[in-house]
Amino acid sequence: MSMKISELLDSKAIVADLQARDKQRALEELTDALVACDLSLDRDEVIAVLQEREKLGSTGIGDGVAIPHGKLAGIPELMLAFGRSRAGVNFESMDGQPAHLFFLLIAPEESVGVHLKTLARISKLLKDAAVRQKLLDAEGQDAIYQAILDEEAQA
Repeated sequence: MSMKISELLDSKAIVADLQARDKQRALEELTDALVACDLSLDRDEVIAVLQEREKLGSTGIGDGVAIPHGKLAGIPELMLAFGRSRAGVNFESMDGQPAHLFFLLIAPEESVGVHLKTLARISKLLKDAAVRQKLLDAEGQDAIYQAILDEEAQA
């Protein structure tokens, strides 16, 4: 049974208007959104894990989408945050274009299957240009969350 994005994403972990212009600040802002929902997370640890993953190659997958992710010991379940930057962030994406839509994913260290399934689900969702446009156009946090719910209801 694969988890839905909407079941893993707390609507409070949605940043409708990322201020970041570079990769480092984007990772920090997205991490802050996650930490605000779960204060047991260690902010610096989360950022370090994400940076390690980025060293292997950018998680900017193109089409204005980035899915920074990493694994963390001691967290009970997979956690997601979502961010949107209308101006775009230089995320060293594969296609050289700025990233506008971000899903940040932190998985428990021992999880393999659910982590990969969730990454695949996110990429599939965001491959659809209409979905990307809907997320870019949505007014604010609640509308973004609703757009994700709507898409998953149709999937």
